[in-house]
Amino acid sequence: MKFSWPPGFNAWKKGLERYGYVLLVVAVGMVLLLWPQGGEEEKTAAQESVQEEFDLEAFEKKLADTISQIQGAGEAQVVLSLQSSSRQVLAQDKEQGSQGDSSTTTVTVGRGSGNQDVVPLQTVAPQFRGALVVCPGGDDPQVRLAVMEAVSAVTGLGSNHISVCKSAA
Repeated sequence: MKFSWPPGFNAWKKGLERYGYVLLVVAVGMVLLLWPQGGEEEKTAAQESVQEEFDLEAFEKKLADTISQIQGAGEAQVVLSLQSSSRQVLAQDKEQGSQGDSSTTTVTVGRGSGNQDVVPLQTVAPQFRGALVVCPGGDDPQVRLAVMEAVSAVTGLGSNHISVCKSAA
């Protein structure tokens, strides 16, 4: 008994021979489109970096820990006051009209699923108003100078905005 193909199959067989490579490329493209990419991890990391806020308490603690390592300073406590907090400068698009009027819009980027994110150009660091450092070695002039220089280097404050005091204990 000899096997015979259905009558319409010969037309399909000729089409496969003629367009086989095209169909193969289309099939590979479909597989690549459906392949999971793991882009969710990258998306959340990018959103976290954009939404990162300045944490004043953590900054004060880190500065106090660093000042405590200065010889003679002892266990330090730091209080910082802010003149302005950190902010982001966003990308903006300015358009001039034919009558001389202009309009400004904030540039956004689509992240898929209808989500829109702003485009930050830069993050401006906070501006400090003053600093108070309380440590056991605050009455020694050499320690005071070293602490003032350290705080000034980190915050950008002048020595007239930094107060170093001896702690009570």
